Amino acid sequence: MSSTRLDTTTDPITLEIIQSSLQAISDEMFLAFRKTAMSAIIYEVLDMGTGITDAEGNLASSGAGIPGFVGVLDKAVQRVIELNDDVRPGDVFATNDPFYGGVTHLNDVVLAMPVFADRRLIAWTANIAHWNDVGGMVPGSISNEATEIFQEGLRLPAVKLIAAGEPIESVQRIMEANSRLPDYLRGDLWAGIAAVRVGERRLLELVERYGVETFVAALDHFMDYGEQVVLRALESLPKGRFELAEEQDSGAVYHVAVEISDDEFVVDLRQNPDQDRGPSNASRDGTLVAVQMIFMNITGARSSANAGHFRRLKLVTRPGSVFDPKPPAAFATYYEVEVRLYDLIWRCLAPHVGGRLPAGHFASICGTFIGGPHPDTGRHFTIVEPQVGGWGGSASRDGNSAIFSGFHGDTFNCPAEVAEARYGLFVDRLELNVAPGGEGEHRGGNGILLDYRVRSDGCFFTCAYTRNRHRPWAQAGGNEGAPNYVEVLRRDGGVEEYAVVTALRVDEGDVIRIHTGSGGGFGDPRRRDAARVLEDVRNGFLDEARARDVYGVEVGAAAS
Repeated sequence: MSSTRLDTTTDPITLEIIQSSLQAISDEMFLAFRKTAMSAIIYEVLDMGTGITDAEGNLASSGAGIPGFVGVLDKAVQRVIELNDDVRPGDVFATNDPFYGGVTHLNDVVLAMPVFADRRLIAWTANIAHWNDVGGMVPGSISNEATEIFQEGLRLPAVKLIAAGEPIESVQRIMEANSRLPDYLRGDLWAGIAAVRVGERRLLELVERYGVETFVAALDHFMDYGEQVVLRALESLPKGRFELAEEQDSGAVYHVAVEISDDEFVVDLRQNPDQDRGPSNASRDGTLVAVQMIFMNITGARSSANAGHFRRLKLVTRPGSVFDPKPPAAFATYYEVEVRLYDLIWRCLAPHVGGRLPAGHFASICGTFIGGPHPDTGRHFTIVEPQVGGWGGSASRDGNSAIFSGFHGDTFNCPAEVAEARYGLFVDRLELNVAPGGEGEHRGGNGILLDYRVRSDGCFFTCAYTRNRHRPWAQAGGNEGAPNYVEVLRRDGGVEEYAVVTALRVDEGDVIRIHTGSGGGFGDPRRRDAARVLEDVRNGFLDEARARDVYGVEVGAAAS
């Protein structure tokens, strides 16, 4: 780009245009990925994220997609830089390994591309998406029984996929050979490559218009601005040290200490269990993502996040613990560990932040994996589906129903029509779950009931749901929410209940019934307005006996 301008401007309007352009470029990358991906988990559910970093891998634009995925990208790019000395224009790198910048688990593959202008590295474009199968001990590559990462599938340790614009076919053949769904892997891979290339092209157009120095100055300016936004937000938060210990469904006790001052927000996780012998671990970078997300929620910094927002955030962990494991720890169900941490910090601070945070929500990804031989084609299929559930009531209103968890937001459920066309299943039911729980002056929102009917023999079902034994927490005298769990209704009439199971055999005619929980209630149920209790009874959310016993409202008397 020999014509690239080299003049510099600090005009605030120009800088704002550049920052807004970065967000637009991230959005365009997201759309390019969505429109070209092979797998419904990407193009329908949108289990993906895109973003842009500066030359050193610092987050410049929060991008588009799942917040927990966007937060991965800067950390992945920094590790790619650390592990690769030879970075040239046209290169594309891949990583999925938490010990090599992958951050999450092996199914989540990060693609990163350096952007050069006049032979100067100025930025990186990056994306991440869940791939249906990357090998490992079970179909779908998610096993609750894995004890080390070697059992979980193909590891990509920040390797180069494309060198100076030319694909390294041997690497891609290795990737395909390790997947039970090689066609989908290749299709999703090239969709991701297309997306980072779109980002590179748009960034070069931006630099061509405004100049390299102005572009770099704009990134620095908005990172400094992000820091100032957070400093102002910290002024309004309560100061001191806040601690909470909470038992998990597994029996493990997680502990957090949060110390807030005028200029720093410190999260101390050193007092936590040793790393899990199974796959319920979160890498330190993944732990940091969870902390960053709740930090943004609490500080109310609603602008597009960048590295500057997190300069005043400090995370302290203990190596060898569940939040900072050592090799060869397994990570398949990392997402439940991270959502548990996210919810733990939320619960710790909720009583102290003046009603900013509602009661606890169903707080599980409720990742559901079903696969096997397709009844029409005989080809192997795998459906990957996070679930929606109920959010907690707040000081001002009832909780939302059928929404994704706070950690996983910005995704969609897979439409029944797509699930039935692409996978060997029927979707027999999707409705709100009216199980008791979450009552309060402002009640928790409802979860869902979802029935998948299996259409062929020899299929499998895997899940790992939390908030099963320990239900969504309430505030200010409300009631706990309802649990997350799955029933398998066998065609012979048997019923089995699970919260955690790996590769359970299911056959034609079996029904997998998903129950997601309601959020916790806020406030004493007896303070709820009687007219709203009656409305809940009329809408089928509440029966007359529970209206009387929990809310103290006699439906017959009120109706007359």
